[in-house]
Amino acid sequence: MRTRSHTSTSTSTSTSTSASAAARGRTRPTSTTAALATAALVAVVVAVVVAGCSAPPSGAAGTADPSSSAPATPSATPTVDVSADVADDLAALEAEFDARVGVSVVDTGTGATVSHRADERFGHASSLKALAAAQFLHDVPVDQRDEVVTWTAGDVEAAGYSPLTSEHVADGLPLAQLAEAAVRQSDNTALNLVLDRIGGPAGLDRGLDDIGDSTTEVVNREPALNTIEPGSTDDTTTPAAFAADLVALLDGRWLDDADRSLLLDWMSGNATGDTLIRAGAPAGWVVADKSGGAGGIRNDVAVVTPPGRAPVVVTVFTARNDPDARYDDALVARAASIVLGALPAPS
Repeated sequence: MRTRSHTSTSTSTSTSTSASAAARGRTRPTSTTAALATAALVAVVVAVVVAGCSAPPSGAAGTADPSSSAPATPSATPTVDVSADVADDLAALEAEFDARVGVSVVDTGTGATVSHRADERFGHASSLKALAAAQFLHDVPVDQRDEVVTWTAGDVEAAGYSPLTSEHVADGLPLAQLAEAAVRQSDNTALNLVLDRIGGPAGLDRGLDDIGDSTTEVVNREPALNTIEPGSTDDTTTPAAFAADLVALLDGRWLDDADRSLLLDWMSGNATGDTLIRAGAPAGWVVADKSGGAGGIRNDVAVVTPPGRAPVVVTVFTARNDPDARYDDALVARAASIVLGALPAPS
């Protein structure tokens, strides 16, 4: 049994986009490079992902059952970018809510993509917990995931929102249950404990580098990761980078089939996502997601599976322009509705 403490690293202010990354030895891609990488990624996804992903049962919009249904069939439709079709609607939404909206959508069956401010930076907030859980499943062998970890009441108080770990200070919990709690319940202390096991924020940062994400910056633990200093890239990502991470999750570059199904299960059936992408998805489309929010930041990242089709990766990041304004779930839901509604049906 081990007792762990968590001291959050303060967020530093950067005077340029690349300064924070350079300090950690990472090369920051330009928007052009990111766009080219995304285009290449889509081509790979169309050829690879659909061979290993399952379609959900039809019915009301809900949550994923990774073990269900038959494989989707790849479409011969060439990769198509429908971003122009939604640009005006998303701009109107931004004006209505006085906010920035960033989206990146990849239909892994047809290759269709939607992007809006996809290379702009947003605070990732608790959406990062999905990536931390993925790295945990990648790094920690199955026979080590039942190791029981303990923590202190001070750890819980320092981390903030911790609905499960606050009830188990006396007895602790297995690592796997902590990883699930970080995703399913957005438990902050659970995230910090998972980060401990995978080498801290720097360990997750390195893991993202390994799958090709040199954009997302993982610097702080909970709760400091929610505070984004003006001009700093610390604890930020882009919609395109996060979407590419979810594609890596689906196509087998990050997790094997069993661990992918486990993570998608952890991302399913969570009340925190009911008013976000799930609320904007068409009826019958199954949503496995991880939300994030702090102050004026509200995000949701998801694997969305239409009936009888391959999964669609969706990332929606929003930030109110007024730093004192609170986030609004309706902004995320309506943005999701716009972009999902623009996707062409398979031919």
